[in-house]
Amino acid sequence: MLRLAELLCLAGLDVTYIVSDFCHNRLLTHTNVSSHFARYPGFSFQTISDGLPDDHPRAGEGFVDIMPAIKMVTGPLFKRMMIEKGCFASSGTRSPVTCIIADGVLSFAGDFAEENGIALIYFRTVSACSFWACFCMPQVIEAGEIPLKGHGMELAVKSVPGMENILRRRDLPGFYRVDDLDDTTFQIIKTETQQTPRAQAVILNTFEDLEGPILSHIRKHMPRLYTIGPNHFHLTARLGAKATETETLISSASLWEEDRSCLDWLDSQPPKSVIYVSFGSITIVRREQLLEFWYGLVNSGQRFLWVVRPDSIMGEAGGGKIPAELETATKARGYMVGWAPQLEVLNHPSVGGFLTHGGWNSTLESMAAGVPMLCWPYFADQTINSRFVSEIWKIGLDMKDTCDRVIIQKMVAELMHARKDEFLRRADAMAKLARKAVTQGGTSYNNLDSLVEFIESTII
Repeated sequence: MLRLAELLCLAGLDVTYIVSDFCHNRLLTHTNVSSHFARYPGFSFQTISDGLPDDHPRAGEGFVDIMPAIKMVTGPLFKRMMIEKGCFASSGTRSPVTCIIADGVLSFAGDFAEENGIALIYFRTVSACSFWACFCMPQVIEAGEIPLKGHGMELAVKSVPGMENILRRRDLPGFYRVDDLDDTTFQIIKTETQQTPRAQAVILNTFEDLEGPILSHIRKHMPRLYTIGPNHFHLTARLGAKATETETLISSASLWEEDRSCLDWLDSQPPKSVIYVSFGSITIVRREQLLEFWYGLVNSGQRFLWVVRPDSIMGEAGGGKIPAELETATKARGYMVGWAPQLEVLNHPSVGGFLTHGGWNSTLESMAAGVPMLCWPYFADQTINSRFVSEIWKIGLDMKDTCDRVIIQKMVAELMHARKDEFLRRADAMAKLARKAVTQGGTSYNNLDSLVEFIESTII
């Protein structure tokens, strides 16, 4: 969302970026966000509570708490803030609000827009394939393909148009994995997704060559659909010659302090020899799972750079420490940091693979860098992303629903050795398609121009 805000600033639009107090504080602590956006006179931050206490982890299983909290707390606060801040009146050099771009699961923003005659655009931050599968929830329920109840996970899902020969039950977005259809989070996601077509337009962080067949199905319900991704790649293309390391540092939008020492370590490794391991900003692993990954990586004999967030391990105290029995082998072939500058890591010549949770931002960043993936999805859209990575785009492997050192060792070897050339060739071709999309005249480039024109048409 922050990259989208900057793309709109580059187009000359005034942008007020509303972000949770929690995320804003992390951005101020770990990025140059204030100085970076100071170059855009029409940009400003506005903060709001996400409804959770400051000490809430906002990760792992606790992440689902944010949905009901936002519904109960953030929604009313947003309405009050918009009224008290005088969003309908000009202020100094700033014009009144004429368009609201909201995350697609924040229907309260849509309610406010409709009540006040303001144009509404939803930005769905997941993949098109995940959004479409969620949008088709009513058909999946009617077909009896959910609730899952723990049975028949390999059974095909036939009720999502365009995916009849692709999806198994285990590939459905993580929110589908419920035994009870009255599950609170399931119902919220279902309701929020179904109300998407009321927006005047929808934005997706994807590109036509990647998800064209699925996009054609979505457009039957939402004809004004703007695919403008990969957003991080698009931002770099628009900045052009100005895109120096300092200029685009904010593009990582990191909520953690980056340890840049890993780049020095990568500099000393052979080309395409390192598998980068990171499970994103939300995934939580048990200590037993951590050990399985350590043994799998070390036993593979592969060089690896592993990101282990300070809050990413649950279980016994001190669980985040490197097991003593692996420390020697790790020093010989591996490097561990609390957080890494991911875009720079993925684009480093030493990196030849990415063991990832399959979150959509990470998936697109890996695609754009031409790096094959080994996906270990955790929840939400990651389960369907990993299926498309392996079976449709064929730029990696899917390792969902298992955490066994032998399987990890085998699949790391398959990605980095046995099928290395095949995956690198396909990943490079995908990177070229992504680059074409965001280059002048490309589909995403043109779609962003059209989006800006639509937003400008809302200005009275």
